Amino acid sequence: MKILKNFLQTTLLLVIGTATCLHIASAQETEKETKIKNLIGSGNYVFEAQSALPSRGQVRQLTYGYEIRVSKDTLISYLPYFGRAYVAPVDPSEGGYNFTSTDFEYNVKEGKKGGWDVSIQTKDQRDNKKMALKIQESGYASLQVTSNDRQPISYNGIITAVKKK
Repeated sequence: MKILKNFLQTTLLLVIGTATCLHIASAQETEKETKIKNLIGSGNYVFEAQSALPSRGQVRQLTYGYEIRVSKDTLISYLPYFGRAYVAPVDPSEGGYNFTSTDFEYNVKEGKKGGWDVSIQTKDQRDNKKMALKIQESGYASLQVTSNDRQPISYNGIITAVKKK
């Protein structure tokens, strides 16, 4: 009888502990989703690229620092490029997608399965780029960049708030 009583007490403690952990995890997820929703709504966030997926070749893991900064009036891109370029850049430092744009179209739509679909198209670059950013509610995102001068490339990463310097 004593063994049964100890077993029931232990089981009850495990159930209560698990329920508490699940409730805390759910609250943290809801808080994170709200934060991501506010960032997308404000139009002021950073896409931090973690891996690149060229049209040909293998996935490449990226080091810290490759990103796209989105704000209402400026788009700053610092991303590497792996793939075939149809037109070689005159300046070797222009090998990736490194540019600042102040004239661009920015559209946000709700995704079909939650999240957001963001489309960005530059208008003030020599080779205007189309960017399709698919953002999940958890903050993970995938970016596809299409250009006339290069093969398309995709990046996977996360959405974060702009860090103040």
